[in-house]
Amino acid sequence: QLQPVESGGGLAQPGGSLRLSCAASRFTLENYGVGWYRQAPGKEREGVACISASASTTVYADSVKGRFTVSRDNAERMVYLQMNNLKPEDTAVYYCAILGHTGCGNYVDYTSDRGYWGPGTQVTVSS
Repeated sequence: QLQPVESGGGLAQPGGSLRLSCAASRFTLENYGVGWYRQAPGKEREGVACISASASTTVYADSVKGRFTVSRDNAERMVYLQMNNLKPEDTAVYYCAILGHTGCGNYVDYTSDRGYWGPGTQVTVSS
């Protein structure tokens, strides 16, 4: 199945850090923007961050701005989400999605029937 795969989730303490990875080995990654999303229990999925195909554009949700950093390595077909100063409200399943275009336009509106979604990785922030 053509899909990326997330890894790096786990348990972190408030104020701690985690680095999520999105492996897109079956994609020509330099052709696609990539979004990171999360879904907490009982809540709608939300867009967290996005990086354009060339990495010239990055976009962040207000809730994570200044704490999360998205990056990519097209040669290795990897995308990363560095999460610092984690808060309990960051607890969620995190997903990466290979978008159907090079930019980040409307990435927050992407639904599961668009792009290519990974199975997700759980992030839990708790003391």
